[in-house]
Amino acid sequence: MTAAPLEPPDYRRLFDLTGKVAVVTGACGILGRHFCAGLAAHGARVVAVDLERHAAEALAADLTSRYAIPARGFACDVARVEDVAAMVGTCVAEFGGIDILHNNAATKSREPDRFFSALEDYPEDIWRQVMAVNLDGMFIVARHVGAAMRRRGRGGSIVQTASIYGVVAPDRRIYEGSDYHGRAIDTPAVYSASKAGVIGLTRHLAAHWGPDNIRVNSLTPGGVDSGQNETFRGRYSARVPLGRMARAEEMVGALVWLASDASSYVTGQNIIVDGGLTAW
Repeated sequence: MTAAPLEPPDYRRLFDLTGKVAVVTGACGILGRHFCAGLAAHGARVVAVDLERHAAEALAADLTSRYAIPARGFACDVARVEDVAAMVGTCVAEFGGIDILHNNAATKSREPDRFFSALEDYPEDIWRQVMAVNLDGMFIVARHVGAAMRRRGRGGSIVQTASIYGVVAPDRRIYEGSDYHGRAIDTPAVYSASKAGVIGLTRHLAAHWGPDNIRVNSLTPGGVDSGQNETFRGRYSARVPLGRMARAEEMVGALVWLASDASSYVTGQNIIVDGGLTAW
């Protein structure tokens, strides 16, 4: 007996986000702008969420003009429950629901100089500021959006931005003589701890919401070239099998995959985009 010919689905359409509503927190950051553009380019209606209203609204206007999709800019402090509840409520009222959440907002505190303090003298108030956004805010946003997805009953995809330094410890040798936009830099313990927490939170939420077809994954970028000096770029690149730092746009493909039906059987995973840094 001859087997029936295979009739595969249109695999290209698996990445199509047309008609989906995507909320992106930290939308106006170095990576956030690229993430918003990538989702919009694949057809999603993007809600660009950031602390600065004017910046978020300007980004949304640019997305609408560039990709001919309805976009919305929204000011929201992810560490404030009332802000998040208002943002989610508005999205549901205006767009009918949320299909995709990119939980991307993070901070280096309101005092960058103190953020880079030595471990032995690290200020507790800075620790709490960073955790309030990087981990507490991640939970608050996921909780509200996940609850809205669950009530709607159509599933969804939540992607949470972690960091390579939530997976491995920073190599202190890279930082000697390094700076970022003229400021000496390091990676403090609070950043590593907060991003490792994101990965743990992701796995918990994936297990909790799996029965509701709400997928939760984390996206872990490696080092992105964004203003570091030559010393840092050279030393970091020497640690990477591909021999260079990432470009911001190179993070977008993984996000689109995780947001789309192309990853419909993927949940509870941490997708690392690091040029091979963690391969050795």
